[in-house]
Amino acid sequence: MTTTESLIDTSFLAALGLKEVNAGVSTGQEWSNGEGEEIASYSPVDGALIGKTFAANRADYDAVMDKAAAAFKVWRMVPAPKRGEIVRQFGEKLRAYKEPLGKLVSYEMGKSLQEGWGEVQEMIDICDFAVGLSRQLYGLTIHSERPKHRMYEQWHPLGIVGIISAFNFPVAVWSWNAAIAWVCGDVCVWKPSEKTPLSAIACQNIMAEVLKENNLPEGICCLVNGDYRVGEYLSTDQRVPLVSATGSTRMGRIVGQTVAGRLGKTLLELGGNNAIIVTEHADLEVTTVGALFGAVGTCGQRCTTTRRLIIHESVYDKVSQQLTAAYGQLRIGNPLDQNNHVGPLIDKDAVANYNAAIEKAKASGGTVLVEGGVLEGAGYESGCYVKPCIIAVDEQYEIVKHETFAPILYLLKYKTVDEAIALQNDVPQGLSSAIMTTNLRQAELFLSHEGSDCGIANVNIGTSGAEIGGAFGGEKETGGGRESGSDSWKAYMRRQTNTINYGAELPLAQGIKFDF
Repeated sequence: MTTTESLIDTSFLAALGLKEVNAGVSTGQEWSNGEGEEIASYSPVDGALIGKTFAANRADYDAVMDKAAAAFKVWRMVPAPKRGEIVRQFGEKLRAYKEPLGKLVSYEMGKSLQEGWGEVQEMIDICDFAVGLSRQLYGLTIHSERPKHRMYEQWHPLGIVGIISAFNFPVAVWSWNAAIAWVCGDVCVWKPSEKTPLSAIACQNIMAEVLKENNLPEGICCLVNGDYRVGEYLSTDQRVPLVSATGSTRMGRIVGQTVAGRLGKTLLELGGNNAIIVTEHADLEVTTVGALFGAVGTCGQRCTTTRRLIIHESVYDKVSQQLTAAYGQLRIGNPLDQNNHVGPLIDKDAVANYNAAIEKAKASGGTVLVEGGVLEGAGYESGCYVKPCIIAVDEQYEIVKHETFAPILYLLKYKTVDEAIALQNDVPQGLSSAIMTTNLRQAELFLSHEGSDCGIANVNIGTSGAEIGGAFGGEKETGGGRESGSDSWKAYMRRQTNTINYGAELPLAQGIKFDF
C-alpha cells in the first residue's frame, strides 16, 4: 500500500472516538492496548494511514473471556424483552452515528458512501428485528402419550458467542450476530478483520455508551483485535459454544473442523460464486440493472456478488451489448464522492488476485468484452482501483468455478433452462442465485427441488442485496449457516425438552412396566 497524506475530510474519525492510536481490546467499557503486534489501518481510497491499534495476545484474550463468562451469568437472567430494550437503544445510537460511521466504513473498506450508509442501515434494521424477536423466543407444547403429563420445548442461551467477521462488511455482519445473540441472552466476543479494525472499534465505542448508561456489567460486548491467532483462540476454546465465522471457504474449513473437533457449534458464512440466469423471456432492462449492481457493487467484494451471467442464446448478443454499454458509463474513483459508482479493492493482494484471474480466463480461451486493468494517475494513488471486467467464456473453466473477490463477470451461453440450472449449480459454492424471466413455469422450476441449489434464490432481482427479514446463508462450500432473519435465532440458543407429570402415578413411556 502506498502511504500518502489524506486529502479527504476525516473529521468523522473524531466523531466516532477514534484517534491516531487506538486501544484494540475491550470488554464493553474498559479498554486496553493489547500486548500483541501493532495493526495499522490504511485506506484503499487514498493509501493514507487512518490509524493504528494493537492486537491481543493470549493473556489479553483470556482476560476478556473471564469478563465475558462473568457477564453471561448476569445477562442471561435479564428478561428477554429487557435485553431487547438494550438492543433498541443501540439501534437508536446507530441512527445518531449513521453519517460518520457510514463514512468510516466507506473510507476504511473502500465501498461507495451509499453502500457504507446502507451497511449502517442494516445494523439499525437488525436491531429493530431483534427488539421484536425479544418477545417471541417461543417453544412448542407437545401432547404426551402418558396421562396427566405435559411436554414442551424451551430455549436457553448458549453462553459466549465468538464472532469472526470479514473486511467486506466490517460492521453489518457482526451486528446480525450480536443483536440476535444479545436478545437470546448470550454475550459476544468479536474478532474483526485486521483489514478494518477501526470500524469495529467505532462500533464498540457506540455500544459502550449504551452499556454505561444502563449500568450493565463488563463483558456483554467484547472486542479482540488481531490476526488468525485470535480466531484460533476462539475456535479451540471450550468456553465458546458457538463460533460464527464469515469469510473465505479456506478459513471456514479450518474453523469448522477445529470447532467440530471439540464438539462445538459453528455458523459459517463463506464463499459465493453467484449466477444470474437470463432467459429468453427476461425483461432486459431489469436484467441490466440487476446484473450491473450485482457485478460491480462493492467493487465485486460481496459474497453475493454476481460472478456469472448465464444467458439464453437468443438474447445473448443483446444482453452483452447492453451490459457493455452500461459498463462504459461507470465512474470509478473516491467512494466518498457520491458521483462515483465503484471504489477500490481492499488492498494490493486483492489487485494481484484480480489480475491473475483475468490472465487465467484469457489463457483458458475467454474473450474479453470489457477490458480490465489497474487505474493509475491522480485519484488512484493507492494502487487499488481496477476496472470492472467482462469476459465471455465457452464453458466454466476452472477459474470460473473459483471465487475471485473482484469485479470480474463471466458470460456463458445456454440453449435450455435445464442446461442453465445445471451450469449455475456446477460450482462448489451455493450462496445466492437469480433468474430473470417473465415465464411462470421457468420461475417455479428455478425455485423447485430441481432448481437452484443455493441458500438464496431470486426471481427478477439480482443476487446481491438481501433484506434482514430473511435468513441469510448458503449451502455446499458456503458453509450451511443462516444469519439475520426468520428463525436463525435458534442457532444462538440451546433447545430443551421438558416433561411435567402433574398426576399421582408414574406411568412410563412406550407402555413399559417396571413394577416392584
